Amino acid sequence: MSRNNRRLAEGILFTDMYQLTMAQVYYRMGLHEKLAQFDHYFRSYPDYGLHPAGYCVNAGLEWLLDWMHQARFGAEEIAFLRGQTGVAKRPLFGADFLNWLERHGTFESISLQAIPEGRVIHPQVPITVVRGPLAIAQILETGLLNHLNYQILIATKAAQIRESAHGQLVLEFGLRRGPAQGANAGARAALIGGADYTSNVGVSAVLGYPPKGTHAHSMVQAFLALGGGELDAFRAYAEVYPDDCLLLVDTINTLESGVPNAIRVFEELRRKGHRPLGIRLDSGDLAYLAVQAARMLDAAGFEDTSIVLSNQLDEVTIWQIVTQIQEEAPRYNLDAERILRRLVYGVGTRLITSEGNSALDGVYKLVAVCDNGQWQPAIKISDTPEKIPNPGHKQVWRVYDSQGQATADLLSLADEDPRTEDELVLRHPSMYQKCRTLRRDEISLIEPLLVDVLDEGRLVYDLPDIESMRAQRRSDVERLHTGVRRLMRPHIYHVSLTQRLWDYKQSLIAATLSQGPLR
Repeated sequence: MSRNNRRLAEGILFTDMYQLTMAQVYYRMGLHEKLAQFDHYFRSYPDYGLHPAGYCVNAGLEWLLDWMHQARFGAEEIAFLRGQTGVAKRPLFGADFLNWLERHGTFESISLQAIPEGRVIHPQVPITVVRGPLAIAQILETGLLNHLNYQILIATKAAQIRESAHGQLVLEFGLRRGPAQGANAGARAALIGGADYTSNVGVSAVLGYPPKGTHAHSMVQAFLALGGGELDAFRAYAEVYPDDCLLLVDTINTLESGVPNAIRVFEELRRKGHRPLGIRLDSGDLAYLAVQAARMLDAAGFEDTSIVLSNQLDEVTIWQIVTQIQEEAPRYNLDAERILRRLVYGVGTRLITSEGNSALDGVYKLVAVCDNGQWQPAIKISDTPEKIPNPGHKQVWRVYDSQGQATADLLSLADEDPRTEDELVLRHPSMYQKCRTLRRDEISLIEPLLVDVLDEGRLVYDLPDIESMRAQRRSDVERLHTGVRRLMRPHIYHVSLTQRLWDYKQSLIAATLSQGPLR
């Protein structure tokens, strides 16, 4: 695919066909410029098979905004659409509609609110709120979902891994196994969600982080094939990188060859005044090998060198490694916690692909349309109550209990301010029998979450850097109950509606159902 063709594929045509056919219907019916509001949210946490997540981490907004800024219907896009035909071989899109797209087909008319990147988020809560002309807001759907859902998914997986690693260094190694160029978005999301660094050089350059990596088995294999040995390979690496020497020790035999040869090279470096960084283990029983390698390194006086673990790691594998080391280390009179503090986790395939749950259940639903200057709520009825959107203009609030822990995310109508209430009634979004009341003395803070980002295409928000997003994630996670944070069977975090929003929703459902069968 040529560079020009890639530009065409990745611009405003980076959408589904039905978005464009719907847009033409709106145009034909004279609805295309009516203001509409769509909410983007996800319905359920990722479930990785053995365990579900207890929270998600927001990511992707800045890259969405970059795409929106560049995406527009130009001559090439219009020419392509002009050539599309239906079953009867007649043009699928009318010349008048295409002319309108060419004049107005940008996202410069879109206003957008969002929960900032790096914040903890929960199901049914609007993450991104889009307002704009109905046809343009409709065309935005696919691109928005693509840019946001994947990064949220990977940031959430990274946060799970970070928790299992107990704050130890986490490196993202997924570029070779990621979804083509999407691996760049995955690396960025991983940095927001919990990875400290990535091996992805391009993303590291863009985001201002030093890329991390050591060497592959192929370097040792090359020396072996050319008549040398593992020790020769290690010495060559140490000669080129004397102050950044981290050696992969499992090409031949980890404990009988790799670690002893690494120690020999480390001793040579030490005599020259250099401090080796450590070793990497990429196969076998990583917990057992980490304990034995630590014992051998300690005996040689390299107590502070790192031990990097890699090979199909994820949050469950890391949890198992940590547990095994805690059990095995005392058998060799070693301090398990000291070993754990020197570990670094290199996480690749299972992070970049979100092993166990490959897609976020993120949706983009129409919740209001403006008609003759009056906003009308939009509702969708479903036999599955969780699929009925919460209609109209809303605000999202995070309620903290008297101990400062986040206890609920509360959706209200836009003109409500729960901070002025003496007590809060929290209604389950779909189950009428589930309700609780919080008194003012049970609440330490009620915080609004949505911020204004775009005002008719104009950026009105200072985009945070990655470090600010990471700090926000750490703060939000720390303020979750430990039961919500735990790896296995996490507690369910409460997402609730105010009584007014609950009543509003129920009245719309009743009014819609009262219209009876199709006529």
